[in-house]
Amino acid sequence: MHWDGSILYQSDNQKVYASTISQLRDQGLIYPCICTRKALAANNNPVYPGFCLNNKVTGNSPHALRIKSKPVKVNFIDELQGYQNHNIAHQYGDFIVRRKDNIIAYQLAVVIDDHLQNISHVIRGFDLLDSTPKQIFLQQKLTYTTPSYCHVPVIVDPQGDKLSKQTFAQAVSIEKPEKTIFLLLELLKQNPPLQLKKASVKELIDWAIEHWNTDSLKKIRTINKSIY
Repeated sequence: MHWDGSILYQSDNQKVYASTISQLRDQGLIYPCICTRKALAANNNPVYPGFCLNNKVTGNSPHALRIKSKPVKVNFIDELQGYQNHNIAHQYGDFIVRRKDNIIAYQLAVVIDDHLQNISHVIRGFDLLDSTPKQIFLQQKLTYTTPSYCHVPVIVDPQGDKLSKQTFAQAVSIEKPEKTIFLLLELLKQNPPLQLKKASVKELIDWAIEHWNTDSLKKIRTINKSIY
């Protein structure tokens, strides 16, 4: 809610990203992939089957970079979703760490960014839970410290779709932030007292910090906005 550090722009991290890619390459943990989306779609398998595992790309041929996943288990305890047990190779395969256009993929970029900022706790939506095992796998390969994770339920519409620009959800109004915060506290099952409807933003946040209770959110993946 209130950031206490300097802003870190990913565009300023390109040298760190490049050196990390070099480190993974020197360790023999990544390999070039020339597969097209069309070829992968034709394979009809969400887990990459390792078509390019033994390929060697030379020159300036466009290629992505994939990390060798191996059938290892990644276990962690999510504050809300509980114990998580994932097999990287079987569930995700050799996922991409750098795209064909040389942009660092989300999974690796966020791991490096969190490490650079000494992030200790990550709180994000349940829809990103499947990303966490991949990130922990990368953290282990890079000998980074793994943060604590908490994946909160996402707010969905009556059809079960996450409220987002992709589903043409109505934008959050910034005209009455007090009303929005109160509604969010209700959606997150914090049971704010009715008198807080007339409270200021600061009063609402102070109350939320003091009374925050995660017990009512445990094991919940989505919250339907239409019931409020």
